[in-house]
Order: sequence, then structure tokens, then C-alpha cells
Amino acid sequence: MYLSIVDVKPLKDYQLLLTFENGEKRIFDMKPYLDKGIFKELKDERVFRSVRVSFDSIEWSNQADIDPEVLYEKSFEIKETGT
Repeated sequence: MYLSIVDVKPLKDYQLLLTFENGEKRIFDMKPYLDKGIFKELKDERVFRSVRVSFDSIEWSNQADIDPEVLYEKSFEIKETGT
């Protein structure tokens, strides 16, 4: 399934809160990627927190990006509870 990302928020412990075009919110854990290539630079919290939506995916200030399909497949859905 291919869904564009419409919002991203960096969370503690190198996680990202992603909102997809269908309104679904998912959590993606970056920790498994932080020892690989350009993603090593994301260990610097300032760089990690620079994440933003770019076209249909996300990108950091160091030009690192991840395919939106990977972000969807490797993340888990969070259920919002109403009060």
C-alpha cells in the first residue's frame, strides 16, 4: 500500500509520529537505522529533530530520507482514544 505522509513529529527515543494521507497515525522507530550510512548523523538530536515532510515522505536537514512505503510497513498504528 502506498500512502503519502502529511505530518511528522519527532518523539523521544528516536521515534517518529507519522500521519498518513488516510488520517492514520503510526509510530516509526528509527533506532535500528542509526548505525547505517547517512542515518548515523541522526544520533545528533538536533539533526533528528529537523525532520519534516518532503513531497510524499519525510526528510532531515542532512538530506536523509526514507521511502513512505517502508515507513508505513515498518511502523505500528496508534489508536487515539476519545474522552
